[in-house]
Amino acid sequence: MAGGGFDDKSRGARAHLYEYKITSYFVCSCIVAAIGGSLFGYDLGISGGVTSMDDFLKIFFPEVYKRKQEHLKETDYCKYDNQILTLFTSSLYFAALISAFGASHITRKKGRKASILCGAVSFFVGAVLNAAAKNIAMLIIGRCLLGFGIGFSNQAVPLYLSEMAPAKIRGAVNQLFQLSTCLGVLIANFVNYGTAKIHPWGWRLSLGIATIPAMFMFIGGLFLPETPNSLVEQGKLEKARQVLEKVRGTTRVDAEFADLVDASNAARAIKHPFRNLLSRKNRPQLVIGALAIPAFQQLSGMNSILFYSPVIFQSLGFGSGAALYSSAITGGALVVAALISMTFVDKFGRRAFFLEAGVEMICVMVAVAITLALKFGQGVILPKGIGIFLVIIICIFVLAYGRSWGPLGWLVPSEIFPLETRSAGQSMVVCVNMIFTSLIAQCFLVSLCHLKYGVFLLFAGFIIIMTCFIYFLLPETKQVPIEEIYLLWEKHWFWKRYCSSEENGIELKNGDKV
Repeated sequence: MAGGGFDDKSRGARAHLYEYKITSYFVCSCIVAAIGGSLFGYDLGISGGVTSMDDFLKIFFPEVYKRKQEHLKETDYCKYDNQILTLFTSSLYFAALISAFGASHITRKKGRKASILCGAVSFFVGAVLNAAAKNIAMLIIGRCLLGFGIGFSNQAVPLYLSEMAPAKIRGAVNQLFQLSTCLGVLIANFVNYGTAKIHPWGWRLSLGIATIPAMFMFIGGLFLPETPNSLVEQGKLEKARQVLEKVRGTTRVDAEFADLVDASNAARAIKHPFRNLLSRKNRPQLVIGALAIPAFQQLSGMNSILFYSPVIFQSLGFGSGAALYSSAITGGALVVAALISMTFVDKFGRRAFFLEAGVEMICVMVAVAITLALKFGQGVILPKGIGIFLVIIICIFVLAYGRSWGPLGWLVPSEIFPLETRSAGQSMVVCVNMIFTSLIAQCFLVSLCHLKYGVFLLFAGFIIIMTCFIYFLLPETKQVPIEEIYLLWEKHWFWKRYCSSEENGIELKNGDKV
C-alpha cells in the first residue's frame, strides 16, 4: 500500500511490469492541464511591473508616487515601502492559502479536473475586476478572486501531471507546470514593457490580459480526462482502466492498475485525510513535502525578485523602461532553466539539482549583498557597469533556482504523498507555500528598506539551511513509481524509524494492526 502500511510484498515488485508509450492523448492532456501554471506565473510577473507604473501609482498610491519622485531626498532602498502597496501583491496569496483547503475536498471527491475548472473561473472574474478597478477595495477583492483561482489550480495541476505521467518521465512531465509558470512570468514582463508606454490605462491592460490564460485553461479543461488515480479513488474502476490504457498507449496495464486499486482501497479506509497526514508513518511526507519544501521554496528569495524585479531595478537606478526590460531578461532566464530541468531531472535526479543549485544561489546572494554594501544607498544612481553586473548575477541566481527549487518545489511534494493523503497533502503544500509567499511579498520591501543589503545575506542563510536539509533528509525519488515512493522512507537512515511496519504496529500479511 502506498504509505507503507499494508502488504508491500504483493506490490513492491510490480514496478518493473509497468508499460507505456507516449501518446498524443497523453501529451495533449498534460499540456492543457499545465496551462494552470501560467495563471500563477503571469501574476508573479505582472504584479511588480504594475506597481512600478506611474499611472497606477498616481490613482491608487499617490504617496508612493510622490516619494518615488523624491529620489535624492531619502535612502533608495525605501522608495516603495508601503504596506498597502504590498498588500496589493500579497492579498492574492492569503486568499490562495485559504482556498487550498476547499480545493482539497473538491479534488478528492470530484476529481482533479473539477478543481482546475473552478480555478479558471475564479481567476477570470478576478482579472476582470482588477482591470476595471476604481478604488483600492476593488483591487483587493479582485486580487482575492485571483488568489482563489491560483489556490485551486496550484492544488490540482501538479497532482494531475504526476498522476498522469509514467514513473520514468514523471519529473519532466510534472515540470510542465513550472515551464508554464515561467512562460507566464516572461510573457507578463513583455506585456508590462509594452503597456508601460500606454498612458494612462496601460496598467489596466496588463491586469486584464490575465483573462486569456484563464479562458484557455477553462475551455481546455472541459475536454480533459480525469486521472486514473482519481477515478479509482471515486470508485469508477472501469472508466479508470479505460483512461489508463489510453494514456499509456497499451492494454497491458495490469500491474499499474493493481497498484492504483491497492492504494485506493487503503485510501477509502481513511475518513480524515488531514488527521492521517499527522500520523507517525506519514511523518516524512508531512515534514518534507507539506512543510519544509514549500516554505524553503519561498525563503530562497526568488519570488521576491519576481514580484518586485522592476521595483528593485528602479531602486537600483535603472529607468522605468530599463527596469521592465531587465526583469524580462530574468524571466527569459527562468524559462531556459525550466527547460534544462525538464531535460535532465529524470537523468541526474532531484537531489543533484537541489544541491548544486543551492551552492550557486548562496554565492550569488552574498555577491549581491557585498556589491550593494559597497556601491549603493546614498541617493546616487549606480554606475552602468555595476548595474549590468547585478543583472547578470541575478540571472545566474534565476537559472539556479529555475532548475532546482522552482520546479522541484512542486514536483517532489506531488510525488511523495500516498493516495489516501495526496489531496490533503497537496493542499498543505499550497497553503504553506502561499503563507510564506504572502509573508515574503508583504515584508520584502520593508525589509529592503530597514535591512538594506542585509536582506540578501538573510536569504543566503536560509539557502544554506535548505541545502543541508535536502542533503541529509531527502531520498532520491527519480523513476520510482508514485505508488511505491513509500518504500524509500522504510530504507532511509532517518525516516525508517517512523515508517517501518514494526514501528507502526502493522502486520504485513493480513494488514491488521497489532
